[in-house]
Amino acid sequence: MVKSIHLIVGARPNLMKAGPLLKSLRECDDFSPLLVDTGQHYDHEMYGIFMAEFGMGAPDIQLKVGSGSHGEQTSKILYKYEQVLLEQKPDAIIVIGDVNSTVACALAASKLHIPVIHLEAGLRSHDRGMPEEINRLLTDQLADLLWTPSPDGDEHLLASGIPIERIDRVGNIMIDTLVSMLPTIEKNSNSQHFKLTPMTYSVVTLHRPSNVDVPVVLNQLLDELIQLEPSLHVVWPMHPRTRARIIAIGRMDELIEHGIEISQPLGYVDFMSLVSNSRMVITDSGGIQEETSWLGIPCLTLRPNTERPITITEGTNRLITPELFSVSVKQILENDIRKKVKIDLWDGKTAERCIASLKRFFAV
Repeated sequence: MVKSIHLIVGARPNLMKAGPLLKSLRECDDFSPLLVDTGQHYDHEMYGIFMAEFGMGAPDIQLKVGSGSHGEQTSKILYKYEQVLLEQKPDAIIVIGDVNSTVACALAASKLHIPVIHLEAGLRSHDRGMPEEINRLLTDQLADLLWTPSPDGDEHLLASGIPIERIDRVGNIMIDTLVSMLPTIEKNSNSQHFKLTPMTYSVVTLHRPSNVDVPVVLNQLLDELIQLEPSLHVVWPMHPRTRARIIAIGRMDELIEHGIEISQPLGYVDFMSLVSNSRMVITDSGGIQEETSWLGIPCLTLRPNTERPITITEGTNRLITPELFSVSVKQILENDIRKKVKIDLWDGKTAERCIASLKRFFAV
């Protein structure tokens, strides 16, 4: 009997993980998937471009919740998705990562006794000041099947009392997307569009409140980037929130005058083309830590912690504070070029393992 599956997306990071899984679900005769878009991110630059690039097609169901505070957004998704579930009654739902859509849809389904499967389960930053950490903790407790990307994910779930039979390590599905799109990325001339010579520039992405919402911290980071520019060109596809914060403190013109190249947010292929030819990446994003590790590119993450510690122990990632910015950049420029990285189950076959796991889940 064909099983109906809802695959939930709501924010841009979900899309690069949902793309390969949706493709595999559609190709499998055992499952009938529907793509559910909550509308948590809704502008074209930050979301629509990605959905088009990954060939996902238009969502089958759109909740169109829009922006709002964490509580407002989560409650809207919970209410609207509950109505969908009452009408459609899928055999299971798959939620991804740690955004508000993830926990809200998991809660709606769990209360209606519809199985919840969590892709990218078990990740922990151990920082409850991050809304994403709360979403991870709650979703993992609600889920009936937990797909983990790495051994630390298994360990965190077991330590929290999740039975081992509900845990299935499938690997890192973001790498599925990177592997499948690498030929397109390599053909892309986005670095040439910016008139950049490979390995002569850094790519910056910053958007977390701890970095951009506190003027003292933001000013310190901007000072560091201005000092970096003469020795290593800085290219910054800028998040709308970050742009607004920099304009509010009156420093956008200063950045441009010092040669920092600021662009609108980029699609996946354009962005990864830029990253793949860079000397280093400076970020506070989660996913970029993984992509740069797989590519062997030095990455400085401006955060006190990471839910992806494997990128530090086996990859190319380093956690830094603004105070360590200059010395960390200097170390990379003097030493690191590219590093060959091989991490278990980061092989482009995670979606295949998810399908096999889903078949076992329904066979019980």
